[in-house]
Amino acid sequence: MTEPGRVGRAAPDPAPSGAPRLLVLRALGLGDLLAAVPALRALRRGFPGHELVLAAPAELAPVAAATGAVDRLLPASAPGRAVPRTLDWTGPPPDVAVDLHGNGPPSHRLLAGLGPGRLFAFAHPETPEIEGPRWYADEHERERWCRMLRWYGVDADPTDLRLAPPTGPSPAPGAVVLHPGAGSPARCWPVERFTAVAEVLRARGHRAVVTGGADEGDLVSGLAKRAGLPDTDVFGGGPPFDRFSALVAGAHAVVSGDTGIAHLAVAHATPSVTLCGPVPPSRWGPPPGDPRHLALWHGPQGDPHGRRPDPALLRISTDEVLNALDALPGPSNRPRPTRTGNGTQNGTQNSTQNSTQNGTRTGIWNAHP
Repeated sequence: MTEPGRVGRAAPDPAPSGAPRLLVLRALGLGDLLAAVPALRALRRGFPGHELVLAAPAELAPVAAATGAVDRLLPASAPGRAVPRTLDWTGPPPDVAVDLHGNGPPSHRLLAGLGPGRLFAFAHPETPEIEGPRWYADEHERERWCRMLRWYGVDADPTDLRLAPPTGPSPAPGAVVLHPGAGSPARCWPVERFTAVAEVLRARGHRAVVTGGADEGDLVSGLAKRAGLPDTDVFGGGPPFDRFSALVAGAHAVVSGDTGIAHLAVAHATPSVTLCGPVPPSRWGPPPGDPRHLALWHGPQGDPHGRRPDPALLRISTDEVLNALDALPGPSNRPRPTRTGNGTQNGTQNSTQNSTQNGTRTGIWNAHP
């Protein structure tokens, strides 16, 4: 089992037990790590005698601990979504190295340079020495890595994604959490529209709070000022993960773009409305068929790294968001979570198709039954 106190320190020489080590590369962001939870848990079950070391940004150590799958975190990061140049690995080579970072070849070569006994990765023409499954660009992120592991004989379930409830109380229980930021401007719905949503929610008697990362101060303060939110309803500056997680877990609902908090809402089974664009929910959205999680999407697909809000995202109106919030199940109507094999909570996963209206896609990806 994971020892949270150990997660966050660089991986030293093997523990006194001499357990073999399994190294996983996923040096990306919060949403990326949460999307990889099913794969991490599959590796934990598939290699119960190994020490599982995750190479990821140091600030994600508490998230890694919350997965229940990681023994140690090896700090590793690079600008944007690049591959780290080196890993601060010490001691003998890993028994198994797993590339959950990308389809190579830079990530392949980084891990291969450590001399692992086995390397799990997708096939790439520039690294023909690695045998692996084909990479499909349009595949959902959770299913992609589970499929890769299954190719190597590791049973993996993409629905095994829930986190255990946080131990601390929510700083704003029952609030609707609005998160205007995202990893790029292309995925940021206009703050003026978030403001309009906040104003309607408050007029209806709901508490609306705003959250944001350490580099999203202008977005957070702009929304708070426009909507007239008190300081007690502003959680900017990148709050510590434990507090952030408790806020999301205890929320009435979460409204955000396609970014880390959307994945955290799914992990806690908190009702959510995800504003998708320029990337479709079929690649990064919530699990289909769960009425707790609605994704709004009009298409077409665009550049996720663009410097302006993507046209697909701008097609989502404030009325659509408010209607989606109204469509979320209330506390007495929410599906009862079930237990997964590792004790975490999961929900119903019945597949549905997009609704259509006047020959075009409606906003709701996961139709409310």
